[in-house]
Amino acid sequence: MTFAGTLLAASLATPLAFVALCLLPAFRRRVFDLLPLAPLPALVAALIAPDGSWVLAPAPMRLVLALDAPGAVLLGGAALLWAAAGLYARAYMAPDPTRISFAVWWLLTLAGSLGVFIVADMTSFYLMFSLVSLAAYGLVAHEGTPRAESASLTYMALAVLGEAFLLLGFVLLATAGPTGNPLIADAVASLPTSPWRDATLVLLILGFGLKMGLVPLHVWMPLAHPIAPMPASAVLSGIIVKAGVIGLIRFLPFDQPAADWGTGLIVLGLFTACYGVAIGITQSHPKTVLAYSTVSQMGLIAAIIGAGLELGDAGVSRLVAYYALHHMLVKGALFMGVGVMAATGARHRTLALGVMAVMALSLAGLPLTSGALAKYAAKGPLGDGLAGTLAALSAAGSALLMLHFLRLVAKDPPVRADAVAGWGLLAPWLATAAASLLAGWMLFAPVTGDAPESALAPAALWDATWPLLLGALLAFGLARSGIRLPKIPEGDIAVLAMCALPAVRRIGDGAERLDAALRRWPVAGLALMAIMLVLGATLGAAP
Repeated sequence: MTFAGTLLAASLATPLAFVALCLLPAFRRRVFDLLPLAPLPALVAALIAPDGSWVLAPAPMRLVLALDAPGAVLLGGAALLWAAAGLYARAYMAPDPTRISFAVWWLLTLAGSLGVFIVADMTSFYLMFSLVSLAAYGLVAHEGTPRAESASLTYMALAVLGEAFLLLGFVLLATAGPTGNPLIADAVASLPTSPWRDATLVLLILGFGLKMGLVPLHVWMPLAHPIAPMPASAVLSGIIVKAGVIGLIRFLPFDQPAADWGTGLIVLGLFTACYGVAIGITQSHPKTVLAYSTVSQMGLIAAIIGAGLELGDAGVSRLVAYYALHHMLVKGALFMGVGVMAATGARHRTLALGVMAVMALSLAGLPLTSGALAKYAAKGPLGDGLAGTLAALSAAGSALLMLHFLRLVAKDPPVRADAVAGWGLLAPWLATAAASLLAGWMLFAPVTGDAPESALAPAALWDATWPLLLGALLAFGLARSGIRLPKIPEGDIAVLAMCALPAVRRIGDGAERLDAALRRWPVAGLALMAIMLVLGATLGAAP
């Protein structure tokens, strides 16, 4: 086994070993001190072992680990955020008497989320994807309140639905390709000639799109993220949704143009980007706004993937991973920042609010931030046509949404006016915020092939600035107009559907009572049949 292969194996083995060691009372007492260490082998692997591989057992029972460029970018970002969030959780969860069970779910979710970036065979990918999906239930349900139970049940129902979509898609994919447990690359290579190509693509996009939160499969996100503890929200929104991103990168056939599917994914992605903003600005809780922001940002990533699929450009996967890394670190910092702001009194909030503003507006492409670099990189596949214009307008929507978020955070009352957040919260938050800025600049040239100076050209700076100005103008106009936005509940269409259930039941009950009454009165049934026959004859005789 090579050194690179050993690091990849350790990336999975370390968090799983920590879970097993939690059976020991002495380890359980110290598990929160060790949470930041669990993802470190993965971080080292991403930094020094790109293109590494490791194979355990021959086919068809094999487990194949491999790291390519998109996987390395996402693995490194995920490991970094898991480590920072683990350090944050150590302080945030200290008063929680049930934090040991939280740590077990945390480690299982960590293992699955890192595993999807490095496994290369279909069976192992499905197992890792299922692990991250199902184990995250424990993070969502941790609070144990009725609201948490409702959100976690909704999350689990949709997670199982997503697993069903993927299982069917994988069966069709494996049937058309090599037998046994094929490598993902080999199975995808046979997809363009498969008689079930379209059905397979539908199932894959549904399964991975649900994890990403593409509309209308997004409803778990605004329900789960606000109710989870703060460090769990950071990894749910920053990392867990990227399992869907790497799934689309791995399983869509980018080597050959698929204009129809690419265009469809662009349309779905841009609609999701706009929908997330439209619903997000009606929300009154900062974490819910961030959840809808993630919906919007995942929509834009889906549009970039669709552009690559439309062009048949496999190189787009690098740009997608780069954009996803930006969102991963920024969104993780924002969720941790909400906790920092809640623990910081009014006298000490200015600096913290300034950092939050930079992070929030980075999602809209604030110049010099990773957001500006990511949106600059995305201009290539999206182009200057309608898709590129709509993507730029979605950045203006993100600016509007993030200004709304900052207003909510600023007015959210702290615990005490003179309170100061401890370094257990501040250090991982600031480290994640700094990493989002540094990683964007360090990886820009290797990923895009352009010099970093190109993103500083006057035209590029203006392209990054005008959506911010437009978003600020919209925010100002909305505030001055006095328009009262509708109160849309968290989960929007899912909650509205649940609210409509009593009315649907009443209609059904009424129909049953009517049917029973008609059955007791045969003359009425015959009269109704006669009326239907007359209507049919009249319509048939009409010219």
